[in-house]
Amino acid sequence: MKKIIVSGANGQIGKSFQKIVFDWQEFEFHFYDKESLDIASKESLDAVFTKHKPDVFINCAAYTAVDKAETEREKAYSINAEALDFITAVCISNDTLLVHFSSDYVYDNGMNVPMSEKAPTSPKSIYAQSKKMGEEVIEQSPVNAIIIRTSWVYSEFGHNFLKTMLKIGKEKSILNIVNDQIGSPTYAGDIATAIMKILKQIESDPISGCQILNFSGEGKISWFDFASYIFEEANIDIDIHPIPSSDYPTPAARPKWSVLDLTEIKSRYGIAPKYWKESVKECIYLLS
Repeated sequence: MKKIIVSGANGQIGKSFQKIVFDWQEFEFHFYDKESLDIASKESLDAVFTKHKPDVFINCAAYTAVDKAETEREKAYSINAEALDFITAVCISNDTLLVHFSSDYVYDNGMNVPMSEKAPTSPKSIYAQSKKMGEEVIEQSPVNAIIIRTSWVYSEFGHNFLKTMLKIGKEKSILNIVNDQIGSPTYAGDIATAIMKILKQIESDPISGCQILNFSGEGKISWFDFASYIFEEANIDIDIHPIPSSDYPTPAARPKWSVLDLTEIKSRYGIAPKYWKESVKECIYLLS
């Protein structure tokens, strides 16, 4: 039975892994939140790895406060980049496969076509730069790793756009939503399931080196489209208006285009991401 450690257990993806453990009983899971495992501490990582001797380390821990990162630069880099020095080292010494999550924000390259893993990266915000630096730490080490770049993550857990819209929809009658940022909503539960399908496949064909894979929901929409569908499915009557990003300035720049090319994960592992509406509908049902 292969042992898996999941860090960031209380985040959206970490909670989603906890939800599906009974579907993957051939794996032994151990979940750690930020209080019980500090990924930026070599001593903390060594203690957990010594205790469990994991075959796989799934790093769901991350600094995700995109706007706060502009003023909390050191904290963002510590968690999203510098911690990967310790993580890769402990994974190498224990012959452990690393699964790490990155972001569509690392692209932000102005290309209005679905972006493959080989597309040029041009991270603009501190958050995006910290995520890209974390990727580079992994790529420059001899660790065996899978990096998943994903976008617009939502779930029934934690704080995210879908849950915020459901809350606001009950409190307001009029709402303005940005309509010139295009991407693909991604359900955290789908991410967790995709990772487990990949791990199952590589049991018999272990990977060597670092693989970068895109994963998101199928389809491309704006935040306005996303909100409109959420309100429609939740039967919320609200008057929403599309606005340009310039009317809703934020401390950190957001990519105008975040559509990921999913060809690689489909062809290499046979993963078929769901169309975004299907998973949104499922998540709303779970929250109702």
